[in-house]
Amino acid sequence: MLMYRRLLVATAALTLVSGVAHAQTSAKKAAKAQPAAEAPANPTATAAALRDKALLDRLAWDITEDLTTNIGPRLVGSPAMERAKDWGVAKFKALGFTDVKVEQFAKPSWTRGDESAELVGPYPMKLGIVGLGRSVPTPAEGIEADVALFRTYAEMMAAPEGALKGKIAVITQPMVKAQDGSGYGIAGISRRSGPVEAAKRGAVALLIRSISTSDSTVPHTGVTAFGDGVVSIPAAAMGVPEAEQLERLAKEGKPMRIKLKLASTTDANDVAWNISGEIKGSEKPDEVIVIGGHLDSWDVGTGALDDATGVAITTAAAKLIGDLPKRPKRTIRVVMFGSEESGGSSEAYIAAHKDEVAKIVLAGESDTGADRVYALKLPNGAQSHPFATTAANVLAPLKIYVSRTPATHGGADIEGLEEAGVPSIELEQDATRYFDYHHTADDTLNKVRPDELAQNVAAWASLIYLVAETGIDFRVIKATGGPAAH
Repeated sequence: MLMYRRLLVATAALTLVSGVAHAQTSAKKAAKAQPAAEAPANPTATAAALRDKALLDRLAWDITEDLTTNIGPRLVGSPAMERAKDWGVAKFKALGFTDVKVEQFAKPSWTRGDESAELVGPYPMKLGIVGLGRSVPTPAEGIEADVALFRTYAEMMAAPEGALKGKIAVITQPMVKAQDGSGYGIAGISRRSGPVEAAKRGAVALLIRSISTSDSTVPHTGVTAFGDGVVSIPAAAMGVPEAEQLERLAKEGKPMRIKLKLASTTDANDVAWNISGEIKGSEKPDEVIVIGGHLDSWDVGTGALDDATGVAITTAAAKLIGDLPKRPKRTIRVVMFGSEESGGSSEAYIAAHKDEVAKIVLAGESDTGADRVYALKLPNGAQSHPFATTAANVLAPLKIYVSRTPATHGGADIEGLEEAGVPSIELEQDATRYFDYHHTADDTLNKVRPDELAQNVAAWASLIYLVAETGIDFRVIKATGGPAAH
């Protein structure tokens, strides 16, 4: 009997062990049969993967090539600008953007006509010139007058009103080459305000040395301003060698005389368009990041660096983000602004979107060509936030550092958003050679460096993804001052 009981116990134990083993085996098989739970996405890892993919992506180049080749120069008011509008809509739709919009706004246009200039004394010499945007024309027969030459804008400003009566003012101030392009603002005042100020002093026309960092004979155009109550005068830019030649003649004490002809027309009732498309956010679609470049260009080149590449960089970056298996939480809106060169896009955009300003979490614009990005400026207060460290780690392989200086001006087309309180970023591009070609007939596709263009896309794609996915609130950081600086 004892032996029988022992046998029963042993048999039961063996059955129990066997059952446990069978249950464990079944559980393992069931676990293998079921798909594993998806691990939470790591925004930093995804941003780094986007960065690396962008470096091998050709979309930005293809967009730049398409726009500059098939549309060409895109001056506001020209048939080409209307084709560019349709091109932008088609491009957004072809790339899978949604909520594609065309927002029309009133914009007077200016059209260039025939132009010529000649030094007629002390000897005849043709001058290569280009009229400044919005310049008034000369009479049909042109203007011929003696020259009053100034080596700096400040020197002309020191002349009293009436001192230049009946003369053609010439300003030969050079532009300083700098990586951050800071020389442009200083030298550019000759173009922006020179005609008005020369007119106040009695001048009948103005010629300026191109706002250029090159030594080329190819002149640079650009918009000029009008003063309140002041009738402006015809104004043009000349190439650097011609400006230097006139300087030498002035130094020799030779009296100079120039004949200038400019023919241009304006249409006060013209229009322009801001075109946009979206990569819709997966969880917070009403929170929007606005990025873009400007679609319009000057008429003398094909506007490759200024600003087909800006349109291409931001469009390609958003497209890469949109192609992710899971889109980020916030919406990314790319805007092709329609009138940056002569102004108007910014005012039109904020007027059309004033009711959603509180939901626009960030704005940025690419508009300094396509040479490599070397620094990131974040909104005020974010420099010591952990987000800055995350961004720095993701951007470091691209040789981009996070600046301690906050962003103050992300682009002319987002000025209205900035003034309304929208935080902005600046991805600083190397502008060392940008102003060699800016606003000239030499602003063409062959000046774009494909590898550096791709580096720009990598920077934009990875950074904008981080902002869209992490939910960082730059307004709160600014209001609270962010965490203490390290």
